[in-house]
Amino acid sequence: MDTTKKGGIPLHWLMLIGFVIGLGAGLYVNQYIGPETPWVLWLTSNVTGPAGQIFLRLLFMLVIPLLFSALVVGVAEMGDLQSLGRAGIKTLLLTIVVSSIAVVIGLAMVNYFRPGDGVDPALAQQLLAQGADGARGIVENAPTSIKLGDFFLDLIPSNVFTAAADNQILPVMIFALFFGIGLVMAKSPNTDRLQNVIEGLLEVTMKLINMVIKLAPIAIACLMFNLAALFGWDLMMRLAAFVGVAVGAMAIHMFVVYPLVVWIGGKMNPITFFKGVREPMVVAFSTASSNASLPVSLKAAEQELKLPRKIARFVLTVGATANQNGTALFEGVTVLFLAQFFQIELTVTQQVVVMLVCILGGVGTAGVPAGSLPVIAMILVMVGVPAEGIGLVLGVDRFLDMCRTVLNVTGDLVLATVVSRGEKDEPVPPASSPEPEPAVATVA
Repeated sequence: MDTTKKGGIPLHWLMLIGFVIGLGAGLYVNQYIGPETPWVLWLTSNVTGPAGQIFLRLLFMLVIPLLFSALVVGVAEMGDLQSLGRAGIKTLLLTIVVSSIAVVIGLAMVNYFRPGDGVDPALAQQLLAQGADGARGIVENAPTSIKLGDFFLDLIPSNVFTAAADNQILPVMIFALFFGIGLVMAKSPNTDRLQNVIEGLLEVTMKLINMVIKLAPIAIACLMFNLAALFGWDLMMRLAAFVGVAVGAMAIHMFVVYPLVVWIGGKMNPITFFKGVREPMVVAFSTASSNASLPVSLKAAEQELKLPRKIARFVLTVGATANQNGTALFEGVTVLFLAQFFQIELTVTQQVVVMLVCILGGVGTAGVPAGSLPVIAMILVMVGVPAEGIGLVLGVDRFLDMCRTVLNVTGDLVLATVVSRGEKDEPVPPASSPEPEPAVATVA
């Protein structure tokens, strides 16, 4: 209940109020005062900017222990490797299918509406120079190609602590997956006590994140003020067509594909589903982070959707990094938009390559704000589009990041709903769990 109300007002309404106040104040400053005014520069650099970043850092500080403990506990609660394998295969297949549909929708929308056509070449070069500085760090750090063998090799951490220190989420999750499997295989009083410790870590981490999320309304107001005050409407208007196509494609996937998957695959009323996931959607929109939204998603899955806890924990923790439908869609739309912007026609073969890399990139993208930008830069290099062009979308990326994160988080909950449907033995563990606990307590 900590994340639902604050001072008697539901938290998602406070977040919306913070969003509106920050956006309105920022646009007023941009239009009538000027972003270069000394006190505005001081405010965005020393107050609103750091306030928003502190909120995000508090969340990211807790992401690694949350992901590790939630995934280990989710796997261990499966009880046997057969149910774990069944849930894992369903999750993987559904991720590939739904992500493919998302990318196809995005590419079809860009090819039909062609938002990047008709740009004055001189303006294109001017904007490219304008965005080059902001994009330089992303381009320099982006890989120049993608190798399937290296991708799978990088999934296995040679040192899990180094991977955690470098914020390499996927290798840490692979270690947590193996650790959870080990707990299932090596069942003993000692491993039971270890599992209890990890469950305690999960509870503490979720409690801390719930406390941090109470700061969200203030942080959202600060983040939106900075965005609106510094960029105003100029860059947003230039990229209005791009934003419209991207949001339109996401809306189709959200309100057409997801309801069909929930209805057909999960046998749940889509209206009931969306009513149950309102809070994770708002948190995802405000934080632009799948990982930061994970505790709220876990709570909604268990309390609102009434999904089995062990399936919800497994699918949602894996999905926070591996099921990025919105990210895959956004990457495809951005690459094709920039190709059109610089008058570079991509063949059907090149677009198929873009689609495949976007699906793979959606699986490997970190669930943090702007985590997809290095992947986009890599794809641009592969298809011969100036990678510095990514700087053009940086001004509106925050808003689109918020939108695609909503799609990612909702997709994780869709996935959990469908995977849960086939698990007929879900109600059994809660009924039998009170019996072993006294035995463990007496041994201790």
